[in-house]
Amino acid sequence: MKACIMCGGEGTRLRPLTFARPKPSIPILNKPSVVHLIEHLSKEGFNDIVITLGYMAEKIEEELGDGRIFGVHIDYVYEKDRLGTAGGVKNAEEYLRGSPFIILGGDHVLNLNLREMFRFHEMTDALVTIGLLSIDDPREFGIADMNVNNRIHRFLEKPGPGEIFSNLASTGIYVCDPEIFDWIPSNKKYDFAKDLFPDLLAKKRKINGILARGKWTDVGSPQAYRQAQRWMLESLPGTTIEGHFKTQDARIKGPVSFSHNVSVGSNSAIVGPIVIGENTTIGDNVLIGPYTAIGSNCVINNDSRILSSYIFNDITIGRNSNVSGSTIDNGTKVGNDCSLENGTVIGPNVTIENDVTVHSNVRVWPDVLIPSKSKVKDDIFNDAYM
Repeated sequence: MKACIMCGGEGTRLRPLTFARPKPSIPILNKPSVVHLIEHLSKEGFNDIVITLGYMAEKIEEELGDGRIFGVHIDYVYEKDRLGTAGGVKNAEEYLRGSPFIILGGDHVLNLNLREMFRFHEMTDALVTIGLLSIDDPREFGIADMNVNNRIHRFLEKPGPGEIFSNLASTGIYVCDPEIFDWIPSNKKYDFAKDLFPDLLAKKRKINGILARGKWTDVGSPQAYRQAQRWMLESLPGTTIEGHFKTQDARIKGPVSFSHNVSVGSNSAIVGPIVIGENTTIGDNVLIGPYTAIGSNCVINNDSRILSSYIFNDITIGRNSNVSGSTIDNGTKVGNDCSLENGTVIGPNVTIENDVTVHSNVRVWPDVLIPSKSKVKDDIFNDAYM
């Protein structure tokens, strides 16, 4: 079975996390989110994969290679110009012609039964089958009006007030017949939701929907990213320790996953679900609370508290600092007696000096220095990254 993964976007809503990497390379449980997606596709039997690339394309290709490590074969198609979702897939037509294929976004995090969706499509005469989920607030998605026989009669992208005729939201997962390429113009910006689906419906061509079961999100915002990390942590099967682990009298309650050479100091408490990467040192009297992921080569100094936070690689947290519901990118240093409040997003290589408070939902761009005793209430930008 064939799959096409769209990885062309810049991920502007996720900045500052997408200055150093493309959106599909943002880590979830300490490995790129697109790796989780490839592993899931492989498990579901999709072993022939095409990836459309744009922003920072080389990083994705470096991470995935030819795919054999995941039990799949991967081809790459580069976009010179932004062609939209359908236009980008049209650019990969030579690899997808000949049989039905499934399309996903490179920022999708999911545990859906994709094989079931694919088989359902094969049993129908629809050009496209759209994976749908019933959600509380569908305003940021395309919505579909589907009858009892799975036929979609209306589709509207990002409905406004008074236009929400359904709460069946498109996941952006489509199973397509190769005939779909006849409907997509070449070398032109063209989207599935905005252009192709309305055109197909206007010409009475059949589009089906299928109600997906399970969990799905597109990691398009810091809030969605935190949600994805959280439910991936919830799925940890138990406690695993890879390689050397050192502790004195710490209290550890699973599920936790420790990589090689993790050290936890005296009287510290680790309460899962938690993932900690290799060569990371946790000091004395440190509390690390549930739903936390800490990367490799990090140092969490004495008396600090890390709660529901996502800390990447090569990060230092000073003494007696509190990090709650925060995301911190590679190479950042947080001083002593600091407080990072819920929803803060700190870019790479930031230096936060001692006794700093960063208020909720503040974003800090890369390579910024925040002086001691600062109270940061607004986003801090760096002109070099604008």
